[in-house]
Amino acid sequence: MNCYIKKFAFFILLALITFSCKEDQDNQILQNRAENRKALGISAEDLLSDDSYKSMTVEMVFSPAYRPTQQTLDGFTSFINSRVNKPDGVRFIETIISDQNGPFSISQIRNIENEQRTIYTQGDDIAVYVYFASGNANSDTNTTVTLGSAYQNTSIVIYEKTLQEVTNSVPDDLTRLEATTLYHEFGHIFGLVNIQNDDIHPGDKHEDLDHPKHCIIEDCLMYFEAQSITKDNLKLRMERLKVLQNIPSFDLDFCIEDLQAKGGN
Repeated sequence: MNCYIKKFAFFILLALITFSCKEDQDNQILQNRAENRKALGISAEDLLSDDSYKSMTVEMVFSPAYRPTQQTLDGFTSFINSRVNKPDGVRFIETIISDQNGPFSISQIRNIENEQRTIYTQGDDIAVYVYFASGNANSDTNTTVTLGSAYQNTSIVIYEKTLQEVTNSVPDDLTRLEATTLYHEFGHIFGLVNIQNDDIHPGDKHEDLDHPKHCIIEDCLMYFEAQSITKDNLKLRMERLKVLQNIPSFDLDFCIEDLQAKGGN
């Protein structure tokens, strides 16, 4: 009888240890994920400087039909490396998923992230998630469209289906609009413009008060039309991008100074 009691006690102890280990692992996972579920702009210095994180991993999530153009991805690599100070480098990871059913609310976009995101901030590596959505934003109307949104400290959605529709998937036009939208949304997680009310430029010198959290300079990457725009104005913007033959950049007098103040380039 003692033998059976000892065996029973042993299995109970083993089960408790196993449960405790699993609970510790689950708590660690939740803690890691919590670092990537903070308010927009709050991690700007962490993303830009090397004070807390020496490297960065950018996870790009999409279904096969909604992969951005290779030119966009190549330019994106250069864009990030030119703006952040990460002595141990920046990794870019592609995660392929199935099409999700749109149109999407931001709540649905968050749910997709919770299910599909695989890379989280850990150790001295800060992680960023970018979802190229297979649907439109549910806020779109007959006259306006949303191109992208930065909705958490390290989370971005690009409405790739919308970009393909408005450009008719013409490669050069699509690349320009993808890159402009992607860089613009990264500007928001970098803290632009005045996301956390910590702009080094006072008053309305930098922020467009008619379109909060965006730059007053029309040719700047952080001008409001790079995010949400009427369809008529989008056509005009596409024409301007063709004439420029370049993706808009951060304004030197305002946006770049803000990035540098947070430890970026």
